[in-house]
Amino acid sequence: MDLTESAEDRAFRAEVAAWLGDHLVGEWRDLCGRGGPGRDHEAFEERLAWNRLLAEHGWTCLGWPTEHGGRGASLWQQVIFHEEYARANAPARVNHLGEELLGPTLIAFGTPEQQQRFLPPIVAVTELWAQGYSEPGAGSDLAAVQTKARLEDPGTGGGPEWVVDGQKVWTSNAHVSDWCFVIARTEPGSAAEQRHRGLSFLLVPLHQVGVEIRPIEQLTGGSEFNEVFFSGARTDADLLVGEPGKGWGVAMGLLGFERGVSTLGQTVGFARELDGVIARAKDNGRIDDPVVRDRLASLKVELSAIRSFALRALAAVEGGQDSAAGGGAGSIFKLAWANWHRRLGEVAMDVAGRDGLLAQEGTAQGYDLDEWQRLFLFSRADTIYGGSDEIQKNILAERVLGLPRERRPEK
Repeated sequence: MDLTESAEDRAFRAEVAAWLGDHLVGEWRDLCGRGGPGRDHEAFEERLAWNRLLAEHGWTCLGWPTEHGGRGASLWQQVIFHEEYARANAPARVNHLGEELLGPTLIAFGTPEQQQRFLPPIVAVTELWAQGYSEPGAGSDLAAVQTKARLEDPGTGGGPEWVVDGQKVWTSNAHVSDWCFVIARTEPGSAAEQRHRGLSFLLVPLHQVGVEIRPIEQLTGGSEFNEVFFSGARTDADLLVGEPGKGWGVAMGLLGFERGVSTLGQTVGFARELDGVIARAKDNGRIDDPVVRDRLASLKVELSAIRSFALRALAAVEGGQDSAAGGGAGSIFKLAWANWHRRLGEVAMDVAGRDGLLAQEGTAQGYDLDEWQRLFLFSRADTIYGGSDEIQKNILAERVLGLPRERRPEK
């Protein structure tokens, strides 16, 4: 793995850093560090405006082909952008689900008509997307989805439509989104047979009668997660991606895009958080405790190893290897960073000592949290969302190592 940047890549890094330095000033400078996991409620409208400024200057959808509105940037240039964006502490973007997940899925699986309709608004950040996967009884076990959709002709002259009934949960930012990509069961009875069959991948508008969105208030004060109820919600028949009943392949293809180049930018953000915890330990004297010092040193070494692993995995992707050929790289990386981040939250509380137990007054919910308290609470979810630790370990055991499948409960 050669990590030496070419002259072209160095020039691109300088271009990204210079643009961010020139534009993260004035009102935009005040947004630095705002948003992100557990904090998506912060300055949402302002961050949306910032995202649209990025779009105007060609800084969205970098890796998309130019014919679909992207820049056709190489894998390493995309890594460079995310790293420099994180180093600049630029505000968290609001269009991740559209840009990083749905867009590449439509490019890979969508029809020309779907691409022409939905890709330009994603590039311009004029339509926002939510992900309709998890349900109360189907989280990491996505094949247990019970939301149903049936094809109906309403007889109004507008053509057939899919009618959707069911419930989704933990739907990030659904309350501020325009559309939702939904996994629904379109073949009655398929759940009792081969559960992966009979599912379809639908594009459903959220601003309609038949869709109710209820934000879920969290301990951290935000409410970016939601429950979404579909009761006779409708979407056009041609807004099904792929073939009817074969949406599992599309859904898995989308998840393959989830752990892409942005993860390396994520490690830069983690390094900033670790540096902040170390600085606090120096300020309050906790750095003199050999146990605390050892834990901080371990976190620093482990983060370096995680970044090196991510680079190696991306090099494998660049060489044409898939996740299995790369040794289950996506699952390994998820296990590594999620558990590392969770431990960072625990160490941050140990460094804070008794002060970490005290919240501040003055908000609508009666208390406010500092960044370390919020880190500790929200990082408890890191090993659950995006595929729980247990699911990642099963994937590695069964699909990569070829071990016997876990015993499933009898029906």
